[in-house]
Amino acid sequence: MTIASAALLLFLILDPLGNVPVFLSLLRGLPPRRQRIVLARELLIALAVLMMFLWGGKYALELMHLRQESVSIAGGIVLFLIGIRMIFPPPEGLMGEIPDGEPFIVPMAIPLVAGPSGMAAVMLMGSNEPARLGEWSLALLIAWGATAAILFSATLLYKLMGIRALTAIERLMGMLLVAISVQMFLDGLGTYLQIAPP
Repeated sequence: MTIASAALLLFLILDPLGNVPVFLSLLRGLPPRRQRIVLARELLIALAVLMMFLWGGKYALELMHLRQESVSIAGGIVLFLIGIRMIFPPPEGLMGEIPDGEPFIVPMAIPLVAGPSGMAAVMLMGSNEPARLGEWSLALLIAWGATAAILFSATLLYKLMGIRALTAIERLMGMLLVAISVQMFLDGLGTYLQIAPP
């Protein structure tokens, strides 16, 4: 996996376009300046959490005596479920009911940006090829930067594209995530069963 393909995968998992309507509704009651401060804080918390999972994932796996294939299969299943929810969102939204008040860590940083699928993906990348942690960190920074840019321009995007276009893009991203999740599952299963890829 190249840095560009890893960054694209992480960008799809972070799902900024799908988060635009949720973030707008969460920050609706705050003044514009406070909205930017809260958004920056939550994005930085999400980045710190993902970096922690990227750099510490290998040691966590060793501590829990988990094999890399287990994380690949589990990550594939979680990604699949997230992708399905993006394609067929439940009435209460992708991540369920959202609490009132100014958000802090939950639900904006975790699980909307740094969700279980993102944590599993970076942990898998870091544990599979620990020698490339610097490259994976760069890929994560690129994906996070693109996510931050989209979320900071959420109001403008919402006005320009409208809810229908954003929903269509989110469902397309969900389809891509489902395809990636199936590949992750098959890779993990193939490694476990020692099946060589074609």
